[in-house]
Amino acid sequence: MESSTRNRFFEIRDSLRLPMLGSPLFIVSNPRLVIAQGQGGIVGAFPALNARPASQLDEWLFEIEEGLATPLQQYSTPYFALNQIVHRSNNRLEADLEVMVQHKVPIVITSLGAREDVFDAVHSYGGIALHDVIDANFARKALEKGADGLILVSAGAGGHAGSLNPFALLSEVRRFFDGPVLLSGSIATGFSLLGAIAAGADMAYVGSPFIATHEANADDRYKEMIVSSSASDIVYTSFFTGVKGNYLKGSIESNGLDPKQLAERDANSMNFGDGSGEAKAWKDIWGAGQGVGSIDNVTNVANLISKFEVEFRSAKDRLIDLIK
Repeated sequence: MESSTRNRFFEIRDSLRLPMLGSPLFIVSNPRLVIAQGQGGIVGAFPALNARPASQLDEWLFEIEEGLATPLQQYSTPYFALNQIVHRSNNRLEADLEVMVQHKVPIVITSLGAREDVFDAVHSYGGIALHDVIDANFARKALEKGADGLILVSAGAGGHAGSLNPFALLSEVRRFFDGPVLLSGSIATGFSLLGAIAAGADMAYVGSPFIATHEANADDRYKEMIVSSSASDIVYTSFFTGVKGNYLKGSIESNGLDPKQLAERDANSMNFGDGSGEAKAWKDIWGAGQGVGSIDNVTNVANLISKFEVEFRSAKDRLIDLIK
């Protein structure tokens, strides 16, 4: 990782209201949500595949750039992130990369495949390339291929997720990488946000709380189920996409399935195509992380970020008192 890219990452991090990136949520994340996150002082993100048809990606990026161009608060940020699914079944990838380069998207998150040419495309205009991983082996491979930083998707994260304890995964990665690291997995409060930073992460990667916001493109029943669920209502299975992920038990049952009788599926069954294939699964089967028990109500993004900030500062003060 070049020192200039590393410095740029930390300059962005240090300019934020909180060290937090709103994770790209399949179907759920849209320009309205990303703009609200940026205006609220954190980095918002969305998957390129959420813009359908493919021609809409260019329109969405223009909308986000325009929406973040004029800050509403002193802590508002113009930065945002785009998630590229680097899976062989994603037949939109090359076209989406061209649009990404044209817009010079500041931060790009790659998932389900680390490719040098994709990282090179991000670096061609000075962008920052982050790659999400579920273990240290994948982390090493991503860094070898040119990723600037890592997103550690640990146990308890919503949607596709790993099975390793966040402390264990973070500790392993920090043994060989001192660059940008974001941690995900049940970070649903400002207290757990500070915990991630105290454990050695540079930023937190937060998803499920933003599903239960007015700006999110999610069914109202989905939002209410997020609020009414707890960690015991999360089911970890590969049945729906071929890759292990966390889902709301209630959404599985409402589709006539028994959460205890879900067969495991092979990863080769995953098919993103133009995004419509995977969308069918996520439209009715709702992803969420184990932190849902800390989500009390459906609110707007501004209120949610303010809540995170109050809790984060409270946790920081408590920590300072303990180490005096």
